[in-house]
Amino acid sequence: MIRSPWLGLVALCAPMLIVSMDVSVLFFAVPYISEDLAPSPEQQLWIFDVYGFVLAGLLLSMGALADRFGHRRVLLLGATAFGIASVIAAYATSAEMLIGARAVLAVAGATLMPSTLALIRRLFDDEGDRTKAVAAWNAVMTGGVAVGPIISGVLLEQFWWGSVFLINVPVMVVLLVVAPILLPADTGDRSRRVDLLSSLFVLASLLPIIQGIKTLAAHGFSVERTALIVIGLSFGAAFVARQRRLEHPLVDLQLFANRRLSASIWINVVSMFGLMGNAVMMTQYLQSVLGYSPLQAALWSLAPSVVVGAVAPTSAVLAARVGRPPVMVGGLLVGACGYFVLAAATGTDTLVTVLIGATLLAGGIVSTTTMVADHVVSVAPADRAGASAALLETSSELGGALGIALLGSLLNLIYRRTVDQGVVTGAAARESLAGAIADRGSAADVIDAARSAFVSGLSGAALVAGLVLVLTAIGAMWALRGDTAPAMMDRWASSTSSGTARREHRHTEPEPGLRHKGD
Repeated sequence: MIRSPWLGLVALCAPMLIVSMDVSVLFFAVPYISEDLAPSPEQQLWIFDVYGFVLAGLLLSMGALADRFGHRRVLLLGATAFGIASVIAAYATSAEMLIGARAVLAVAGATLMPSTLALIRRLFDDEGDRTKAVAAWNAVMTGGVAVGPIISGVLLEQFWWGSVFLINVPVMVVLLVVAPILLPADTGDRSRRVDLLSSLFVLASLLPIIQGIKTLAAHGFSVERTALIVIGLSFGAAFVARQRRLEHPLVDLQLFANRRLSASIWINVVSMFGLMGNAVMMTQYLQSVLGYSPLQAALWSLAPSVVVGAVAPTSAVLAARVGRPPVMVGGLLVGACGYFVLAAATGTDTLVTVLIGATLLAGGIVSTTTMVADHVVSVAPADRAGASAALLETSSELGGALGIALLGSLLNLIYRRTVDQGVVTGAAARESLAGAIADRGSAADVIDAARSAFVSGLSGAALVAGLVLVLTAIGAMWALRGDTAPAMMDRWASSTSSGTARREHRHTEPEPGLRHKGD
């Protein structure tokens, strides 16, 4: 028996804090991993973003799996696997082993994310309470990404880099104890089928495309690298074709017939692209360019969160008055301004300017993603809550992983093109700033040249990311046109079952993809 839905919410938010922390917990461990495991620049990027890509590839399957076998059952299995994989990652002895362990962590994390959001849907029948619960869940997810570097910085001051993974274990153990007490068990529908081949198609699409892009950025054009991208796109096309034929698809393509819903998902991808791409660049900037210790860098990276913490509730109040679309578009433009500040003013000693740019970026993106989460969850059918939540989280993880991979690759490309080859002679130093710092034989002028090249790469990547956000904002104004109802009224309409009330509130039929069963 559930004693309180709010206690259940606490139990659900705990694993989400850990899962989201694992996206960013390694950011400040880069110098230590570089010194210990000596990964190549390409392997270093994979250590970061294999987690996000595997999550994105499996979230849809795990959401459907939870819808069939029960969200609590899948949640507990995921928690067990996550704890075991954390121990393996902590004691990795090579870059390849760490990448593999991060991939296993992602498989386990993919079972946790959709299950928690679907259980929130089950725990809270009242629309207003559910909105508050989803906002809290979203805040924990966002906060975990921000808290991850702080925890990492504290641990790295005292222990070896593998300790950042061991903090996952006690949280998962506690979840295994309290979940059977606080969470409902009868949430599965055994009539649903889970198509594992579709999951393989997703992974077979994402991983070759990203590997092709990374190697093209690192080594230039080749037929083999281009072929990887073509292979990935082919599997993506096969995935879409298969979804059209399945009775229980991983992605209900009819949902995308609704222009505003599909636009919201795309906005979420781009938002997380911008947020996570900047996060991994800024942590390296604070630590490797400005020379801060892991804890100092982590504390400075937290500074923008003081302002960002007030953004989510403020944007909700604003959306209640003017509607979601203006808040989404405005958030994207503010985020773009943050990137342009970083592109124009980032140097080797410009901490204040960097913090201003990072604050604008994070504040704008958080206001946008808050509106997206509220919209997608409010229109999700109850019997597809897990799959709908997985679609939202897939877009978040895919966007974040793309930001790390693509902006990181662009930064590395510019670094190699601009680094002073006459000064920086070591092979590792010519490849990356981390390589230059890890090389104990590097002279002061070599480090300075490497830092200058890194700043050039960061500025170039920031400029490109800012332009992407601007173009997305322009597209959002077109795609979300006509959706002018304030958010509070929109939620009232979706929760009202009375036909009379519906006719009084709106005089047109809902677009395809928004119609619930029984409408």
